[in-house]
Amino acid sequence: EMRLVESGGGLVQPGGSLRLSCSASGFNFSRLSISWVRQAPGEGLEWVSTINGDRSDSDSGRTYYGDSVKGRFTISRDNAANTMYLQLNSLKTEDTAMYYCTTRVGDRTLQGQGTQVTVSS
Repeated sequence: EMRLVESGGGLVQPGGSLRLSCSASGFNFSRLSISWVRQAPGEGLEWVSTINGDRSDSDSGRTYYGDSVKGRFTISRDNAANTMYLQLNSLKTEDTAMYYCTTRVGDRTLQGQGTQVTVSS
């Protein structure tokens, strides 16, 4: 069974940090691009960041960020552990959301159950 499982969310004060994890199983993780998206209460899904998989060109492992998180969040992956990470620094109240990891395997979109990040004083 193909699965993505997020963890690492929690309650943090503004300016604080968290590290989210996304554990993958049931598919060839290392070759695929994989992303973080988030959904704030009452809002639609917002793309946060993407990291490329292993490729034969210069874009292997390349990272991309949404404007709202650029310079504060860092995406990374450990292909040996089938795990992706999102380091969240300098958190703001507007970062409060459910965070999901997502990828496409063939014609199927996979998304985990999410992990809640709440930024509040």
